[in-house]
Amino acid sequence: MIKGLYEAHLPVRDLEKSIEFYKKLDLELAYQTDKLAFFWMEKGHSWLGLWETEKVDTPYHPSLRHIAFHVSLEDIRNAGDWLKQRGIEARTAFGFSPEEQPLVLANDAHAHAAVYFHDPDGNSLELIAPLRLDTEEKLEKMSLKEWDQKYASE
Repeated sequence: MIKGLYEAHLPVRDLEKSIEFYKKLDLELAYQTDKLAFFWMEKGHSWLGLWETEKVDTPYHPSLRHIAFHVSLEDIRNAGDWLKQRGIEARTAFGFSPEEQPLVLANDAHAHAAVYFHDPDGNSLELIAPLRLDTEEKLEKMSLKEWDQKYASE
């Protein structure tokens, strides 16, 4: 029945400023009103709604104001440079500096490479690529460079 996540939403303070930011991420503007804009993440499969509201001041928590964009492993390797070319800086996450990213998140039997950054309103954004799923090995957090050195022969 469920095929994936079709939409997610974030609060923004200035819709026009946010539209310009999300265009830098190469997202396609799909729909816009005075206080709402939708961007295609994958046309016909998923989109992101931005709502101009005073609720943008809701304090950040991982369950609120966070979106992770799925990218390929090849793209995550170049994500830091890709963001810099767009005038966007990676941020510190899980004790890893922006320079140590992409970092590898280890969630029991799963590992993902990720880079974290903020939009103009402080919403937490993430580029993420799966590395291993359903493994029996005990995985740990590390930089993607460390991961590559450890698992290069596999």
